[in-house]
Amino acid sequence: MFAWWRRLRREKILEEPFPREYRPIIDRNVGIVRYLDADERKQLEDLVQVFLAEKTFVGCGGLELDDEIRVTIAANACILLLGLDHDVYSDVESILVYPSTVRPPARVSNLVGNLGIVNEGPAIQGQAQMHGPVILVWDAVKRGSRDPNNGHNVVFHEFAHKLDMLDNEIDGTPPLRGSPQYDEWSKACGDVYFELQRRVERGQRTFLDDYGATNEAEFFAVATETFFEKPRQLLREHPELYRVLQEYYRQDPAARVERAHSN
Repeated sequence: MFAWWRRLRREKILEEPFPREYRPIIDRNVGIVRYLDADERKQLEDLVQVFLAEKTFVGCGGLELDDEIRVTIAANACILLLGLDHDVYSDVESILVYPSTVRPPARVSNLVGNLGIVNEGPAIQGQAQMHGPVILVWDAVKRGSRDPNNGHNVVFHEFAHKLDMLDNEIDGTPPLRGSPQYDEWSKACGDVYFELQRRVERGQRTFLDDYGATNEAEFFAVATETFFEKPRQLLREHPELYRVLQEYYRQDPAARVERAHSN
């Protein structure tokens, strides 16, 4: 019943034309759209329209929200969905946006008698919470989104975590389509992940951001950033990792970039 109602509501949303004033925002702030074809661009606009209607954006730390912030974040998040069977991140109700690098609220980490020892969390540019909001830092969003080739996109990173969490686990493996795909995923991701850890431990240079060596969940998020932002390099450096990400996302960013450069 709820799925039927949600589908009907989304059909009503899409009866309205895509706001013309959103397109210059996407063109200016979401560099990766230059590689999309006309059909993908139309699909992205539909997804953005639904995303904006269903999610609540909250400005934090004095940030005043506007269409530029909302549309830029929505477009980046929805790029990940272009080839997926999805429900437009139905587990994400709110996105909290800070103006610049933020530290999570202090928390009591230990108790000694009645005295709480309060630790302030590390500075972050984004955070995805299980069954909770996504936290983003606007200046980091802009910096990563406008340059589609620098390998860093905090929206891709945090919403990749949300895809990972769809099976109620944060383990670097989103829901896949059966045992063969899980086996291929485990082999391809495991090989690169452990190689990355070894190189980081030895202080050697790495192609993937060394933050991906933190754990399997961060590896998937970093690999997602790289898949969309440095696809040709990823295909060259780690072809099996590229292949399983291509099969999961059902997108071929390397081919998109090649097509764009050949035109």
